Amino acid sequence: MSAFTIAYPLGSSLYVNVTNRCTNRCTFCIRNTPSGVGDVDLWLTHEPTVKEMLAAITNAGLDKYDELVFCGYGEPMMRFEDCMEICSEVRKISKIPIRINTNGHANRIAGRDVTPEMQGLVDIVSISLNAPDAKSYNDICKCIYGEDGFYEMLDFTKKATRFVPKVIMSVVDVISPDNIEKCKAVAKNCGAILRVRHYSE
Repeated sequence: MSAFTIAYPLGSSLYVNVTNRCTNRCTFCIRNTPSGVGDVDLWLTHEPTVKEMLAAITNAGLDKYDELVFCGYGEPMMRFEDCMEICSEVRKISKIPIRINTNGHANRIAGRDVTPEMQGLVDIVSISLNAPDAKSYNDICKCIYGEDGFYEMLDFTKKATRFVPKVIMSVVDVISPDNIEKCKAVAKNCGAILRVRHYSE
């Protein structure tokens, strides 16, 4: 498939590939593989414009999918304003649920609390927790903010629960069962639910 994949199906969801950029370099990330998801190469030759992304979404046919998800090879919240503009335009033509998969660094990236701006536009936020404490988090995620990235993510999660109907924190099952239990407590403290994702080579 094309090396410039903007919208791609996965299961019953339509995913939107926004950027290659990310504030983390997670050790388990699919970015470490030579390709993307299945036969879809997610490396972008350039960041698509809002117009290009909207065209890709509408051309895919939203009525065929159960959910629209912002998730690609990079962190979609690197382009928060563009994502919200797309959400706003999609809301005009469809009632499809909208989810954003994120590492939770949006407020640090934007330099302000962006969570109120998601109200009415985003139905679900899935935040990568990955570890129960700051040191373990940075060991796994190699965050450009160091251990501060962990606390930024927790703060974003707590604030997001006030404006987004469903907030999920996720971990990949590369961590120990004990740490998964600790992560459940972290998620509960943030007002979110925990989802355990399976790591696939």
